[in-house]
Amino acid sequence: MTTFGAAELLDCYARGVFPMADARDDDAVFLIDPERRGVIPLAGFHLSRRLARTVRRDPFEVRIDTAFSEVVSACAAARPGRTETWINNPIERLYAELFAIGRAHSVECWAGDEMVGGLYGVSLAGAFFGESMFSTRTDASKVALTHLVARLIAGGFLLLDAQFMTEHLAQFGTEEISRAVYRRRLGKALAVTAEFQRLPAATTGAAALQVISQAS
Repeated sequence: MTTFGAAELLDCYARGVFPMADARDDDAVFLIDPERRGVIPLAGFHLSRRLARTVRRDPFEVRIDTAFSEVVSACAAARPGRTETWINNPIERLYAELFAIGRAHSVECWAGDEMVGGLYGVSLAGAFFGESMFSTRTDASKVALTHLVARLIAGGFLLLDAQFMTEHLAQFGTEEISRAVYRRRLGKALAVTAEFQRLPAATTGAAALQVISQAS
């Protein structure tokens, strides 16, 4: 992997593949090209009434790109029900490189001085590739995802790639599509210019919900 850096990783995303590892302590990295892909529709993002109420009352301070490496480390940490992770040290270094050139971003939920949830992913033209999320407080990762969706809508993104369909993601209206359909959508997203920072960093929950409702 000595010649594989940020530019090569971005090329992988542009081709529809992404990196994973078998274990945290395994330095090998391989590329994944799933037959079925999980995609969160930006215009059809589904929020339960309960979660919408939670987002609106701003239980956490939502920050953007202030603790990227800490978010990645938290996503890689073992937790109940998941003792192993696909995020190893080479993958951490690669995403740190992407963050340094403005191609990776984090959305963080803070309670005072404690980060209690968040997510990170890769931005390329009009596509955002969600990599992982974590939460140590109820709804923290869901609040982060809601703010991410609002940010992507406001910034003109067309695609939010969730990689794999899961029961957790299904509640947000996530679709599972074929590789061929995914690549067509990816091609359209890569043909547009989008801006991750178009929304102010201090966007409130109410403002995020308004952006999402206008896109529905």
